[in-house]
Amino acid sequence: MSIAAERKADLIKKNATKKGDTGSPEVQVAILSERINNLTEHFKTHGKDNHSRRGLLKLVSTRRSLLDYVKRKDEKRYKALLDKHNIRR
Repeated sequence: MSIAAERKADLIKKNATKKGDTGSPEVQVAILSERINNLTEHFKTHGKDNHSRRGLLKLVSTRRSLLDYVKRKDEKRYKALLDKHNIRR
């Protein structure tokens, strides 16, 4: 489940740390969180879709790795990310 180009551009704009920023951990976590939320909704109606479930687990793992990186570098940014995207830890 990919996200629409307009939605992705909006997420990048809202979470960018500077102009033209598309690769910062904040932007990457925002995009991954959006994709994870979309897949979670998908599984409410398609419970037996195990191929997509594997993709969901990979997305969650990637997001977790990014969050661990941010936590190592700056605890304040990490907590802000968790609050902004409603991520449990």
